[in-house]
Amino acid sequence: MTKNPIVIFLATVLLLCLLFFVFPINLFDGKIVYQEGLQEVVVDSPLSLSYFIGLGYDELDMKGVKTFYLTTKGIFTAVIFTLGFPVLLAFRIHLKNTRPTK
Repeated sequence: MTKNPIVIFLATVLLLCLLFFVFPINLFDGKIVYQEGLQEVVVDSPLSLSYFIGLGYDELDMKGVKTFYLTTKGIFTAVIFTLGFPVLLAFRIHLKNTRPTK
């Protein structure tokens, strides 16, 4: 298994996505929009990817929340963590496998 970089990439992506989408790890920059009467208040807050599939928060936590979303920096961070690190790891395995032997 450790010889095939594609298997390493897929397994790492699956593991990281499972980690970030199941556990409420508030790591990614985002914004929460609260509805207070006729006003909307936007608050910067770290968000978890699990919030987007409905895990990791109570309904009471969502009282007054109109919406929430990741900022550009948060999206970039999520892509780097879920795809960037596995690509680097798979590339490292590929380089190790193609290294000429002496």
